[in-house]
Amino acid sequence: MTIAGNPTEAGRAARPAFIKVWDPFVRLFHWALVAFFAIAWITGDDWERIHEISGYAIAVLVALRVLWGLIGSRHARFSDFVYRPAAIIGYIKRSVRLRAKRYLGHNPAGGAMVLALLLSVSLATATGVMSTTDAFWGVEWVEELHEVTANLTLGLVFLHVAGVAFASLQHRENLVRSMITGLKRADG
Repeated sequence: MTIAGNPTEAGRAARPAFIKVWDPFVRLFHWALVAFFAIAWITGDDWERIHEISGYAIAVLVALRVLWGLIGSRHARFSDFVYRPAAIIGYIKRSVRLRAKRYLGHNPAGGAMVLALLLSVSLATATGVMSTTDAFWGVEWVEELHEVTANLTLGLVFLHVAGVAFASLQHRENLVRSMITGLKRADG
């Protein structure tokens, strides 16, 4: 879906056309995951029940996102943003030199980050669930792995935010707004 800009007025350039890139599920998933991860992080040591409920919500969200990555809209599908390691490294090198190509969907580094975040949050959730079962209750390595993967996820979140800020500046595009509205500039 393309949304045309305003017509050109005398002496003014037309606004660029926008295209729908992020479907409602992707946007809802993204912001719900942000909220539930923040809640889980904040309540980790103090409010066990809220922490567990947040963890279960995250597990449901990730399962739905994996399914949507297989059958969802074009830019939501893994086939649209999973790249070979060489492509990811090449993109990062070009990006550092401020010569990276702009992508409508996730760029190769962003796609790798999506996979890394899904994996790390899945491991944190799985170990959290494990620690509530009779078989793993109080097992030290499960608790430690849960804490390590939660910290790893938080570190990846910071890298993700930095990458979004960098790409937004590099391509003169507000990527946070696009994850709210679903729209990105149609031009290159």
